[in-house]
Amino acid sequence: QVQLVESGGGLVQAGGSLSLSCAASGRTFSTYNMGWYRQAPGKEREFVAAVTWSSGSTSYADSVKGRFTISRDNAKNTVYLQMNSLKPEDTAIYYCNRQEVLLGKPINNWGRGTQVTVSS
Repeated sequence: QVQLVESGGGLVQAGGSLSLSCAASGRTFSTYNMGWYRQAPGKEREFVAAVTWSSGSTSYADSVKGRFTISRDNAKNTVYLQMNSLKPEDTAIYYCNRQEVLLGKPINNWGRGTQVTVSS
């Protein structure tokens, strides 16, 4: 079993910054990547950013490129999301995601989510 605990988030004005973190515990040795998704009211959950655990390579949704930065600390099994130049449309619940591959199939773990609200 893997547990993901998110922290950070909150309320910020447009143009401001927030930082999220997500610590994984449990059976984490087989982590393939970790990342963040978000879900705004009335919308589907969407990909935000991810980092490959072994190489550190990163990927981002087009909507956050240049504003958000994902990073990891392997020793702490923690992934971070630095969010700058926030916009009202970034308002959503942000979910931490961990993925491993078992017998060729992806297995996803999810955190409970943390609210990010950007006021205009």
